Amino acid sequence: MTGLQNNELRDALWEKQYWKGADRNNDQKLDFNELKALCLRLNLNFLEADLKKVFKEADVNNRGYLDFIDFKRFVKIVKKQPEVETLYSNLCTSGASDKLSFAMFEKFMHDSQESQLTQQELKDVFAKYSQTTPANETTQSPLSTTDSAPKTESFMNRDSFSAFLRSMDNSVFPDRYGPVHHDMTKPISEYFISSSHNTYLIGHQLVGISTIEGYIRALLHSCRTVELDIYDGDEEPMVFHGKTFTSKVPVREVCQAIAKYAFVASPYPVVISAEVHCGVKQQDMVVKAMQTVFGNALISAPVDGRPKLECLPSPEDLKGRILLKAKNLFVAAQLESLQAMRDAEAAAQRRAEIEAEVSATSSSSSSEDDTSIIAELRSLKHRIREKTSRRKAAKKPKVCMSMNLLSLLVYTVGVKCRGFGGQQYAPEHMFSLSENSANKYLEGSFKDVIKHTQTHMIRVYPKGTRVSSSNYEPHRFWAAGAQVVALNLQTFDIGYMINQVMFERNGRSGYVRKPAALLPSGEELLNKHTQHYLDVTVISAQQLPRPRDALGHEIIDKSIIDPYVEVSLHIPLWSKSPFLPGGDVVSGKTSVTYSPPNTKASTTEATSGRTVSFKTKSVKNNGFNPVWNEELCIPFDCVGDMKELIFVRFSVRQQGDDVDDEPLASYCAPLGCLQHGFRYLPLHDSQLAQYLFSTLFVEIKIRDVKKA
Repeated sequence: MTGLQNNELRDALWEKQYWKGADRNNDQKLDFNELKALCLRLNLNFLEADLKKVFKEADVNNRGYLDFIDFKRFVKIVKKQPEVETLYSNLCTSGASDKLSFAMFEKFMHDSQESQLTQQELKDVFAKYSQTTPANETTQSPLSTTDSAPKTESFMNRDSFSAFLRSMDNSVFPDRYGPVHHDMTKPISEYFISSSHNTYLIGHQLVGISTIEGYIRALLHSCRTVELDIYDGDEEPMVFHGKTFTSKVPVREVCQAIAKYAFVASPYPVVISAEVHCGVKQQDMVVKAMQTVFGNALISAPVDGRPKLECLPSPEDLKGRILLKAKNLFVAAQLESLQAMRDAEAAAQRRAEIEAEVSATSSSSSSEDDTSIIAELRSLKHRIREKTSRRKAAKKPKVCMSMNLLSLLVYTVGVKCRGFGGQQYAPEHMFSLSENSANKYLEGSFKDVIKHTQTHMIRVYPKGTRVSSSNYEPHRFWAAGAQVVALNLQTFDIGYMINQVMFERNGRSGYVRKPAALLPSGEELLNKHTQHYLDVTVISAQQLPRPRDALGHEIIDKSIIDPYVEVSLHIPLWSKSPFLPGGDVVSGKTSVTYSPPNTKASTTEATSGRTVSFKTKSVKNNGFNPVWNEELCIPFDCVGDMKELIFVRFSVRQQGDDVDDEPLASYCAPLGCLQHGFRYLPLHDSQLAQYLFSTLFVEIKIRDVKKA
């Protein structure tokens, strides 16, 4: 009965919490006016006559007040869910009794819930919630009378079935609570890594405060990549956002915070992504601080004699280790020199071609048009010679990099992106792309980017115009295989929400194995393009929170909310033509709303994928137990079976709110991780803190579209 006990404890906590708040004069009694005030707080709208009727029903001793036992009876009356009782009655098909047998439960789990549990596992779950009584003699086999052992039968009743539906055994997203279960022995390039941008900031990009609190918070949320922007300080190197009015924090203090909290939430490696803007002297101080604070956890190796890498190590290999990622200025200078040589060779070849063309044209020209062409060719030749001469005259940049710092760049060596496809990079070479640059590459070389990220790491970070620390939607870049997609974790927007629920998977380790289509052997899967419908019945909600003010406090007044539910699918931009069938694809009169992707560099708005959404009708004056029972089907397309890179968001909103207003509560999860069937969704606030008692009851299915 463990499952029942957990639900009973939660219900008892709720009852005590609201009893204490309702009993304003602390006399251990609730009169009618106190109960009426409590109903307002609970978002529960009763006509006064109806409330008096329920009050009288709970006051079984007719004393004119409710004690705690009466209050529990009142709660049970108002918490009744007819929709669950109807479901239960439909399952008890025998008609002979109001009991749910194991056979009925097993059928429900297979047919409605699409459970993959074995029969024994289902029996174990059933045992948690079932009761055992002597078997009905009329149902026993005649042979059973010879058996001296008493016969019993196990069954669920209405309350225990309802408790099962609300329990962890029927969780909509079980991976959120599970252990690490992905194979962690593959090269680190085969994983998405939870990553933060400008980790030291806790606010605005231009005037925010730099603090170690940002690192502590990120690491405790299993973030595995943190960022340092390092500049010369008066006495020691400092971390802050250069050329802004942000405050400063010493590198030494940042390292101490990282060392203390790096492996509290996850044992897997932490990557420090550093932008080093200080001189060689303070670079050495950075190295000294890291070596002193991190000790043997810091990955380091001598520059000379390092074996050539064939592939990157795995998260398992790097457990408990800290890696530094920074730009190798020596490699950058070598690559620039190599590129200059290639440009010079290409220019020389082009000049030779032009000279040959001029010579051929001169020997056969007689018209004015030919003379004009010769002049243009000679002018082009002159411009190429001038450009080449200027490049030769340009001085090679002086490399100012500490050799001590260089020795810390082992598996994450920062280099400049020279494009995809024909370019060669060592396995340890890693480059950073702003979201604008990443979008340009994805528009022109999507499959080349995927091929590169099968064996190499890339980092994507927000564009500089995001001064308010807003976020893009990260699944746009995950769908191309980018491992380190950095977000401003101080901003609680849809990008933050998608990132957080993505990394609630795999034991919240901060590492999630890429889907098969993005791995080295997944090329064929990338050609698989399928179409589907997300079928959802929004049934009801339970104990919705009241609206909150700017300080996060509940607004307690005489108004009751009129809630509706918006269901949105956030889909990566992996095809030019979205799956949007014509006509009304939703049951009833409500239609789908489509929002196209935004990848424009000129806008300050977030990079986003496609969004397809649906809104229910609103329920008037009921935030306690509103019932919608609205069916919908939302179309979506998918590449390579990567449903875990599509995100579904359920938002409970107040009628009349603006589109930019925060929802009253929401739930978000990767579509491919959602369990099907009848599920209670735990609702959260805008910072993803779970409301203890607020839920949304839904039925979920995914239907494949068969191509003709």
